[in-house]
Amino acid sequence: MQQIKTAVLSYGMSGKLFHTPFLKVHPGFQFYAVWERSKNLAQQDYPDVKTYRTLDELLGDKDVELVIVNTPNYTHFNYAKKALEAGKHVIVEKPFVVKVEEGQELIAIAKEKDVLLTVYQNRRFDSDYRTIKRILKEEWLGEVVEAEFHFDRYKEELSPKVHKEVPGPGTGALYDLGSHIVDQALQLFGMPQAVFADIRIVRSVSQVDDYFEVLFYYPNLRVRLHSSYLVREPLPGYILHGTKGSFIKEKTNQQEEALDKGLLPVGDDWGVEPQSQYGFLHTEQDGQLIQEHVVSEKGAYNDFFSAVYQAVREGDVNPVPAEDGLAVIRIIEAAFLSNKEKRVVTL
Repeated sequence: MQQIKTAVLSYGMSGKLFHTPFLKVHPGFQFYAVWERSKNLAQQDYPDVKTYRTLDELLGDKDVELVIVNTPNYTHFNYAKKALEAGKHVIVEKPFVVKVEEGQELIAIAKEKDVLLTVYQNRRFDSDYRTIKRILKEEWLGEVVEAEFHFDRYKEELSPKVHKEVPGPGTGALYDLGSHIVDQALQLFGMPQAVFADIRIVRSVSQVDDYFEVLFYYPNLRVRLHSSYLVREPLPGYILHGTKGSFIKEKTNQQEEALDKGLLPVGDDWGVEPQSQYGFLHTEQDGQLIQEHVVSEKGAYNDFFSAVYQAVREGDVNPVPAEDGLAVIRIIEAAFLSNKEKRVVTL
């Protein structure tokens, strides 16, 4: 297996938890280089990694094949553009970009350079989302008429990550947590006809939006997306109702929790939810009432990296096409317009 020499542009939480552990355990990748302006944090964990002090120096290394852009949201466009123009394959952390036109430009450059451009929408590889996808595929609910997704937290204090708490392009809950559940809704139900949004600040210490409610309009379906940083008692992460039944499931995070403990993403039990976190299905089949907890699908962020490897080395399908990331930004821009003008925005 010919390894893909990979560079990571930041070794903060994202680099340390969500990217380099998977590069370490996957035989198809080598964590080859990192961009750190002054520190050597990555070398403490990976002594063989090359540390570059400037992005230009890193991109000038001909051995770098793949660049992971996991820097603050407002930098995604510029850094990804430089990497693509240098002929590198690129993974961009969510959100893909801040503006639609930025994403369109990156997609055009990637096509011109004939390189992979993908977005790290890792929550597609969570147990909860995968379980819901299976429930819908097997049509246990009939025609879905209502869906509600929550990504709530309880954080009285501000994040220590200053770039997330200062007003500016790409900051706030909708760009952060929202990009996950917007993507999930789009994958499950497609692009809505219109959106309506209520976006606001609920914590007195916050300067950026930390609450949102976004409503997707479809001909026979409404999807409600909600997030707040002042939810001490969590609601179910997913509530779906259809013509045949309902499915309710809490939002789980066992992969992130394991990574935060320093565990490597290996073993048969990786990404397996405990029975206590199974979702509840209430439906009927052939006149028989069904009320039962459903075994969750296994979560595996590893699958994203495996698919990236296959896309780069074998020309297989891009696991998260940049166009999908762009669709998320279209929704977010429409939501902010809706909130500003207090109206339903047609897409």
